[in-house]
Amino acid sequence: MAPHQTGDRVFPQLNSFALPAAKFYFAAMIQPSMPTADMLYLAGEDQEAFHRKAALVTRAQFGNQVFVRGVVEVSNYCRENCAYCGMRRSNRTLDRFRADYEQIAELLIHHRPASMTDVNIQAGEDPVAVREVVLPLIQTLRRETDLGISVCLGSLNHSMYADLKNAGAGIYIIKFEIANPKMYAAMESPGQFDQRIANICHLAKTGWRVSSGFIAGLPGQTTEDVLANFNLAAQLPLDGCSVSPFIPGEETPLANESMAGIDLTLNCMAALRLMRPDWVIPSVSALNIAGAGTGYRRGLRTGANLVTINLTPADFRENYLLYKRNRFIMTEERILNAVAAEGLEPSTQSLADFYGTRKANGTATHAAEPTPQTTAASA
Repeated sequence: MAPHQTGDRVFPQLNSFALPAAKFYFAAMIQPSMPTADMLYLAGEDQEAFHRKAALVTRAQFGNQVFVRGVVEVSNYCRENCAYCGMRRSNRTLDRFRADYEQIAELLIHHRPASMTDVNIQAGEDPVAVREVVLPLIQTLRRETDLGISVCLGSLNHSMYADLKNAGAGIYIIKFEIANPKMYAAMESPGQFDQRIANICHLAKTGWRVSSGFIAGLPGQTTEDVLANFNLAAQLPLDGCSVSPFIPGEETPLANESMAGIDLTLNCMAALRLMRPDWVIPSVSALNIAGAGTGYRRGLRTGANLVTINLTPADFRENYLLYKRNRFIMTEERILNAVAAEGLEPSTQSLADFYGTRKANGTATHAAEPTPQTTAASA
């Protein structure tokens, strides 16, 4: 279908995101370097060479700088029921919590690690926490600090997105999780697939910098399913994207399934970097579970350029149950040791400033937005 113009961007008209024959619209009409099935299963010397190539592309784009952010998890209430997440609403074993925003503000204003330039405020899909905790916290941080502010709060209504942006947040993390709509529904992923994609597009069109992501190695996931994640990611209006290995979560229907192999995840990360050299790609903490002892550093070797320090108060951590209660907490010391061991260094520039500099320089950072014919989810 013919694209239409909105300002200086092109928006392809798409009615479905089950896209076997994708068409991409980039500012310079540069087609992304899409991965092949063989790349997903590289091993040994071939894998090492593949990862080195991705790392070199990252260094050419970003130098040796790695962005350092902190994350605070402020609520484990969630109205969703994802089959792979321990915070699913059907889990009755959790002690549910909403943090006190003043306690979190005190931590971030006066006791945050010196190396962090950004904070990500994260919660289950909980509009009450957005109103009562997140919004006043963002307002306080914007007034008292120069931190770049990201949020990861799921699908909300458009007015709530606007409130968060007006309060001072600038980056929204919303993972599409699974590109196969049938598998998305079977896994009870958040809301409806088309709504999720519509929200990603809406956020970008209203001025947010958007980061998304997907899960590698889900039970029943085929090679075609994995490749579909790249196909979808390349079409979305993103500034960053993550790959997380499937970890069987406690108190979930998938608790007895096998954990994803870390090599698939790392190969996906390298392929994502080669597909989009300009994206911000995190080394996720789950790599420490999938590849105990070495996973996180291997993520940096595949081209990741974002690391995250966990700052959630200890009283809340075990009940923020993405995977297991016995969590591997990424402290500032662990983060900085991993960064230094890979010959990298923390960036002194925040992600928010980085994106602002790109905008001022007129540098395109993402594909033009597709516009699906869907309705955004309500809070």
